Amino acid sequence: MPAPARRWVGAGAPTRRQELNVSATAFAFFAIAVAAVLVRFWSLQTQPGGLYPDEAAEGVDARRLIADPGFHPVFFDDDGGREALYAYVTATAFRVFGASVTTLRGTSAALGVLGVALIWLAVRRYGRGAALAAMAWSAGSLWLIAVSRDGFRNILVVPAGALALLAMLRWADRPSRVSALAAGGAMGLGLWTYQPLKFLPLLAIVWLLWMRRRDRERYARLRATFAWCIAAYLIVAAPIIWTAITDARNYFGRGAVVSVFNPGVSTQDSYPVQVLRTLGMFLVTGDPNARHDVNALPLLGPLLFIPFAFGMARAVKRRDDHGHVLLLLGIVVFLIPPLIAPEGYAPHFLRSLGLAPFVAALVGIGCVEIVSLAGLVPRAPRPARAVAATACTTLIAVLGVLSIRTYLDRPVNQRYDAYSFADVELAAAADQGEGTVAVIDEYNSLDVQFLDANNMPTVQPPGRPLAHPRVYSLIVAASRAEIAGAVDAATAARATVAAVDPRGNPVVWEVVP
Repeated sequence: MPAPARRWVGAGAPTRRQELNVSATAFAFFAIAVAAVLVRFWSLQTQPGGLYPDEAAEGVDARRLIADPGFHPVFFDDDGGREALYAYVTATAFRVFGASVTTLRGTSAALGVLGVALIWLAVRRYGRGAALAAMAWSAGSLWLIAVSRDGFRNILVVPAGALALLAMLRWADRPSRVSALAAGGAMGLGLWTYQPLKFLPLLAIVWLLWMRRRDRERYARLRATFAWCIAAYLIVAAPIIWTAITDARNYFGRGAVVSVFNPGVSTQDSYPVQVLRTLGMFLVTGDPNARHDVNALPLLGPLLFIPFAFGMARAVKRRDDHGHVLLLLGIVVFLIPPLIAPEGYAPHFLRSLGLAPFVAALVGIGCVEIVSLAGLVPRAPRPARAVAATACTTLIAVLGVLSIRTYLDRPVNQRYDAYSFADVELAAAADQGEGTVAVIDEYNSLDVQFLDANNMPTVQPPGRPLAHPRVYSLIVAASRAEIAGAVDAATAARATVAAVDPRGNPVVWEVVP
């Protein structure tokens, strides 16, 4: 239950112990916030390096938002369909710091830090210690570090999800029109981010149904404000809802293609194996995709799974409290996106991002539970609680340091294909204006469009012959065969290697036609 309001003793002056507690909390918050900034911005220019085309797509659209006053979409139909909020935030960063890969990824890093702070704010409802532990875990989580250093819109799920958790808790704790408006608006914001937060209304409905059965008095107070919550949701989400109605094919297309309901969905494993791998991501396995994870490490691992399990146990024990049951329901609801989307590898850490604030809260609550239980051990020494608190703090801190070390120590050969280094090298070779031809497909050409925006070459799809090859000064492609398809075999035979991958294989060829 929410901690009772603290009362100052005496003539309104805080006690010495209260002053020390406030100072210690402020210091801990500041230290964790600084750590969150450092692990997200350190060596951002070189790690992860490269530029995946999905990242470039965000940069291309952000540039267009700046250059074209009439361009103001809420949803992009290209690149599988994308909500536009991240591009707007990135465009703002481009105006201030200039358009670059570092600024693009720096936008994600800043949003990642915001997510850490909002997780602390949301989990404060469960106590100071739980909030700080949750914040510390999210600051040093390898999962969230990796997502925060990529230029994808997916990172929006972390701050937006934490904000929704905070607003829903405030609404239930203090039902009013204002708190209902905040909860509805926060849930509506979720539609502007990425797929998992589309499930926020489902979470709210299941949670409210639980309260209707187990806490009728609170439910009655909330019911009086339902209209305000729904109105705020519809107002904030209206542009996206309208897009879903008028452009349903593009809006729902990607979700339909990757879902288990698509008979032709492309998967790496059978569906039962995919389910087991997804459920096992907390403890034993991780995402094989190097953009989402490092070395397929699990979300928590065996050590951090301990406080998470204790947090789950504490939440189950206190399931009559709407705040604790919301965390349990959040884990269940936000497991749905990765479970119903088996396309690609499993587990899929991006589709699991809706879990982040709920996992953080349970890790924080679990640390508090461990400390509490340490004080109940028969004949335990007096400092047993202090030892348990120190152990939890040390565990989270050490694993956070190991997480960023593991991330930064990855060699280029582990990142080369995942971050499309070859496309970046092709873009560098083609950065000579319209007189140069870059032979590259539409999707991978996004790297060229972003990186060479100020000196854009002519982009030619592979397999399509150039009408007048002699008018160009240079042809750049990923292989001799692609040059031959653009001109002829004799010209391709004269091509030279412009770049090689870490294994020494040619990845960029160039020739003067």
